[in-house]
Amino acid sequence: MSTETTSEDRTLERGLKNRHIQLIAIGGAIGTGLFLGAGKSIHLAGPSIMLVYLIIGIALFFMMRALGELLLYKSDAGSFAEFAETFIGPWAGFITGWTYWFCWIATGIAEITAVGVYVKYWMPEVPQWIPALACVLILFLINMTTVKAFGEIEFWFALIKIIAIIALIIIGIVLVFMGFKGNGAEASFSNLWTYGGFFPNGVSGFILSFQMAVFSFVGIELVGITAAETMDPKKTIPRAINNIPVRILVFYIGALLVIMSIYPWNGINPAESPFVKVFALIGIPVAAGIINFVVTTAAASSCNSGIFSTSRMTYNLANDGKAPKQMKKLNSRNIPAPALIFSTLVLLVGVLLNYLLPDQVFTLVTSIATICFIWVWGVILFSHIKFRKMMPEEAKRNPFKMPLAPFVNWVVLAFFAFVIVVLGFAADTRIALFVTPVWFLILVIAYLMIRKKQGRPIEE
Repeated sequence: MSTETTSEDRTLERGLKNRHIQLIAIGGAIGTGLFLGAGKSIHLAGPSIMLVYLIIGIALFFMMRALGELLLYKSDAGSFAEFAETFIGPWAGFITGWTYWFCWIATGIAEITAVGVYVKYWMPEVPQWIPALACVLILFLINMTTVKAFGEIEFWFALIKIIAIIALIIIGIVLVFMGFKGNGAEASFSNLWTYGGFFPNGVSGFILSFQMAVFSFVGIELVGITAAETMDPKKTIPRAINNIPVRILVFYIGALLVIMSIYPWNGINPAESPFVKVFALIGIPVAAGIINFVVTTAAASSCNSGIFSTSRMTYNLANDGKAPKQMKKLNSRNIPAPALIFSTLVLLVGVLLNYLLPDQVFTLVTSIATICFIWVWGVILFSHIKFRKMMPEEAKRNPFKMPLAPFVNWVVLAFFAFVIVVLGFAADTRIALFVTPVWFLILVIAYLMIRKKQGRPIEE
């Protein structure tokens, strides 16, 4: 007897519990950019980097409230591409669905590259493509079991990140109140304004730091993909979204405040993790190893999210006739196995790139992913504007309304446009502005071909 059935016979399993959703939400709001990119961000902006994270955090909180209102309107939506199709048009659903898939493929490639680099800390003689391959295969097998297995692994990955950051904050506060000095550290809150002020590199340094900081938040919207497999989404999703500001204040701004209170901002090496330096100060000889383990799990967590979300997006696209019909099959455990296999095979391209171009993969794919994520976030906001206009009665009854809409929608959309312009300021991210339009051109051509094949008018 075949274990494969179509979505008409079987649906995705609601196997994610409240604790899974809460930790997935936290994990989505704590990217590897905090662990890896904090040194570079601090070097660019100085203490004002905290303001950068606060601005981005506020913008993305409103985006998530818009998504939350849409999900409470229809919690069984497979993804936000469904909202794009309903409220903007079929073309928006097609482009957004496949762009989100591409976002996570690019992010997954970046993260397995990071895993390969981190493992070299323990095994320097091992080529980085080997741990990258092992990471993909292990996470693929986990995701092939049950959706609960995905939730469980994300729960523990996120917990490791949380414990590391809380430990950093506690240690840092103790060092500040002790007035610790030594090994380049001058623990005092006065570091935040003594060395050139709050904006030591002026407006230019402040603006340039946005490009690194925004990538730290990719994945914050993952709650929107898990909704269809969440127990009691009307209770767990609002709770997860409403807690985002506290998480940003504690995990991002709290960690950065402590780091720059221990070390003057200009004493932090942009090429090193300031987390390692803080742990080393208290005499932990294996500090570098501990943090290396943390950032390895953080990268693996992001890749795990990528494998999950790309498979679900492909499954939903197939259900809507935007991907091959084989992709809408579920196995006996209600996992979209063909979609999962397809996405994993594409992700293996990253392993090949790690073999051929080990030193050039990361920056390009993360810059491309950032632009594509901004597209997705923007579509969520615009879909919400259209939802309010097209379904005023449903919007009025919605128990989880987005505050200050639609004014704040337009403000955040303008902010996203600003971030894309900023990406053009730096040479290492500018190339993404030329590469990414090629992806959208491919999608437009594919959409026109599909509509023609289906014999349906383009403007539908």
